[in-house]
Amino acid sequence: MQWFDVKLIFINFVQIFDYMDVLLIVLAVICGVVGIVGCVLPALPGPPLVYLGMWLAHWSGYVEFSNPMLLIWGLVALGVTIMDFMLAPLMTKRFGGSKAGTWGSTIGLLVGMFAPLPLFIGPILGPFIGAYIGEKYFGGKNSSMSLRSAWGSFLAFFVGTGIKLLSSVGMVCAAFAQG
Repeated sequence: MQWFDVKLIFINFVQIFDYMDVLLIVLAVICGVVGIVGCVLPALPGPPLVYLGMWLAHWSGYVEFSNPMLLIWGLVALGVTIMDFMLAPLMTKRFGGSKAGTWGSTIGLLVGMFAPLPLFIGPILGPFIGAYIGEKYFGGKNSSMSLRSAWGSFLAFFVGTGIKLLSSVGMVCAAFAQG
């Protein structure tokens, strides 16, 4: 007399893995979408989230990435993330800014993310206004030098956003090409 049906247990076990693959793909898509949005919103790490989505898709049974491809995209995500953190202070300084402008840009970015403005205006104008105020009132610079420093911060936001979007869209395209 048999207490359990081996065939039924095996079928249920296979169905669980099918559901896990679907869950991994859904999580990968969520990471990809949130990562692309994170390229524009500074609070979310865009490229690392998209890269996590690539790994989730790879762990499912639907997409197969080669190890060199995963390594290269990982290095791209890491490099773009480091570049994004370094770009605003470097560009602000390159355009004549000081530490006061860099701090003002960072504080302006944080305030801009939570300001009651339309979705993308706060994170775009916040660093610009913050760098200007930082240079003008705490850095002791005149209006034209403060405006120049703020312009550097503004350009850094757009350059960083563009590079993050290019790398993240590239990762998503690579995932679709493999899947």
